[in-house]
Amino acid sequence: MFLKVFQPIINFIMAAFVGLFLLSGHAFAKVEINSADQAALESVRGLGPSKAKAILLERKKNGPFKDSTDLHTRVKGIGEKTVERLMQNGLTINNKTVAGPVKDKSTTKTKETSSKRTADKEKEAAQKEKSEKASSEKTAKQSRKAKEDTKEGGQNNQKGREAS
Repeated sequence: MFLKVFQPIINFIMAAFVGLFLLSGHAFAKVEINSADQAALESVRGLGPSKAKAILLERKKNGPFKDSTDLHTRVKGIGEKTVERLMQNGLTINNKTVAGPVKDKSTTKTKETSSKRTADKEKEAAQKEKSEKASSEKTAKQSRKAKEDTKEGGQNNQKGREAS
């Protein structure tokens, strides 16, 4: 009697669990980026048609993706955090499901920018030094000329006195 009363409820609960299990399995189905087609890539939550197409074009043009860094470096608009999220949603790269140590794109850019700034500062310092050297040479030249003019002026005055 107990079983007859609760059997429909037990069946309903079991069906709900099975449904949730199937849905969660579909949401996190593994999709290998280097072999997936457009539809498979779009099935990964967070990957729309345009990004899936961009991935396929990049893969066709430059070969398979090596790792998460390679993916976010080669495909415009897919950053580190997006790669991590996509991998959490089932995307795999060479059968890896976790975005391992991702090289920080911003750090790389910062280093490049920093190197460029350093080079610019060195160039600016060299130009400043060159300018200061030219300026001091000009000042020294003007000073010598002024001394010569003064000397000549003194000689002219002396000649003028001797003539009178």
